[in-house]
Amino acid sequence: MKLRKMLSLTVAAGILSSCGVDSKEKVTTTKKDNNKEFSYVVEQFADVKVLRYQIPGFENLSLKEKQLVYYLTQAGLSGRDIMWDQNYRFNLEIRKALEKVNSDFKGDKETTDFKEFKTYLKRVWFSNGIHHHYSNDKLKPAFSKAYLEGLLKETNTTLSPEALEVIFNDKDAKKVNKKAGVDNVLASAINFYDPDITSKEVEDFYAKAYKGPKNQPIEAGLNSKLVRENGKLVEKVWKSGGLYGQAIDKVIYWLEKAKGVAENEKQANTLALLIKYYQTGDLDVWDQYAISWVSATEGNIDWINGFIEVYNDPKGYRGSYESIIQIKDFDMSKKMKVLSDNAQWFEDNSPLDPNHKKKNVVGVSYKTVNVAGEAGDASPSTPIGVNLPNNNWIRQHHGSKSVSLGNLIGSYNNAGGTGRLKEFAHDEEEIALAIKYGKLSSKLLTALHEVIGHASGQINEGVGQPKETLKNYASTMEEGRADLVGLYYLMDPKIQELGLVDDIQQLGKAAYNNYIRNGLMTQLIRINLGDDIEEDHMVNRQWVSGWSFEQGKKDNVIEKVTKNGKTYFEIKDYVKLREIFGRLLKETQRIKSEGDFEAAKALVEGYGVKVDQTLHKEVLDRNAQFKSAPYSGFVNPVLTPVKDAAGNITDIKLTQPNTFEEQMYFYAKNYSFLPTKN
Repeated sequence: MKLRKMLSLTVAAGILSSCGVDSKEKVTTTKKDNNKEFSYVVEQFADVKVLRYQIPGFENLSLKEKQLVYYLTQAGLSGRDIMWDQNYRFNLEIRKALEKVNSDFKGDKETTDFKEFKTYLKRVWFSNGIHHHYSNDKLKPAFSKAYLEGLLKETNTTLSPEALEVIFNDKDAKKVNKKAGVDNVLASAINFYDPDITSKEVEDFYAKAYKGPKNQPIEAGLNSKLVRENGKLVEKVWKSGGLYGQAIDKVIYWLEKAKGVAENEKQANTLALLIKYYQTGDLDVWDQYAISWVSATEGNIDWINGFIEVYNDPKGYRGSYESIIQIKDFDMSKKMKVLSDNAQWFEDNSPLDPNHKKKNVVGVSYKTVNVAGEAGDASPSTPIGVNLPNNNWIRQHHGSKSVSLGNLIGSYNNAGGTGRLKEFAHDEEEIALAIKYGKLSSKLLTALHEVIGHASGQINEGVGQPKETLKNYASTMEEGRADLVGLYYLMDPKIQELGLVDDIQQLGKAAYNNYIRNGLMTQLIRINLGDDIEEDHMVNRQWVSGWSFEQGKKDNVIEKVTKNGKTYFEIKDYVKLREIFGRLLKETQRIKSEGDFEAAKALVEGYGVKVDQTLHKEVLDRNAQFKSAPYSGFVNPVLTPVKDAAGNITDIKLTQPNTFEEQMYFYAKNYSFLPTKN
């Protein structure tokens, strides 16, 4: 999921950047590395900052390992168009038309209208479609329909009337709409369902659908689109020869090459199962692959590839396409392995009801890795932590893999400043704690969230999967539950006893300060005034923080302070706040274990969705002084094979794209395998 994805991947990127340290001051974005300057910042537009990342250790890989990284990266990029089409049925048509206009227009490119057109195109690129990558709102162009029509005519570019209209009208306004009181499927523009299919029809369909062997449920609906044919609902499976088959065949081509240079037999067998899954679309094969993948722990290279995270499905069935290629960070992985080795201790000592604890936490592995390439749902906006697989029974019986994407975290940190922290932190002590312990506390929270949080707890026998019981609240409840595990243990002496920190009290204070400040205030810079919070991770951070704030009112655990006309949240009692986190963790696990939909709804709707509009306006006004964008993402390094006269690969060359636009056109030229209509 996202602080968990693949089989489960985490958008911890949301946690890091939202409580991060953007600045109105000039930020140092270059760093000496091997006597060369490396520029981390590519450019900034609208609410987005595009960064670069390095791949530490790539030059030390063997030729075979470099080839494996290259082939896996090519496989990932080959499915890029799938994510665009999944996000919205007109995305590929609109993207190709906008790219052609941008390339072929010979007129004045310095006018306000054309500059706004260019910004809109970049926003569409960044979001893999015409809906915002985080808020899910449709992007609003700052130029007129008439202006775009003129550009289309001048460049001899075709765009269907419906696709042209939808750029400017109010139709399909939300990519994903999980609000209570609406038909979540009908109200979502995501291209997982025919536009006229209702939530009840989806629920009825999967109530009767194949669920897999007893006690080993498949992730039903994970790799298909639900459509209406001759009055009946049927699944169109994403596979070779099926929906998205043209792109999937390219993915398979590169996976076959990767299998030929696998580091070991287990790795090769795992890739063979992934290929078989793409060939057949069989979700039982996907589970076989997931089991093989989670147990394939030898080797320096690993990957995530498939239809994985279900955040974009309002009903939580269908997985978005994504790919992440990883190289081990040997030093950090060794340091963080200690959490994995002590996973059972954390489970045994958690505040959960004993009936909801796992008696045997199996095979939780945690590594810090360096990303070598991303695609689909992981790019340009990326997670920074991964925990997979998502299927609960596989996690319980075969374990999971958790990784922290170390070089991406490093890029975020190297592109940041301290201005926003100083604006929203209550006092100098809070600022000093954040500066000294902020990076480590974020790293540990991510690790605890992934390794311990997502591995913790069990569902009561006979209770369905969360997507069936908790429905549209399943994802935010799971992310909040994992956050609470991390928060509860970030002030536990065990963390210091394990040698992970030198002062658990000070680090814990920094972590609690950051979480509450972000959950109640600073993450509001990411949404427009008047909007509710809808993105699952933002919702979970607010309901965790809001419930804890309310529970602590009697004892003044967290005080809402006004100073010089500005609002701050000051934690008065960290010990009691930890107790509150523990109580909320126990209740959240109960809700998941028992499938208590009404309790989940009360928690999320009562604390996570609605925003104090007065406070929101104040936060936006205070944030206006900062030039750094609230969202960040990445271009990927370009891997190019070097060949000898006989055509044999002798090396893999690594270069950085100069601009975001350069990379987007490179991808459009080399990885456009789907028609505009699928």
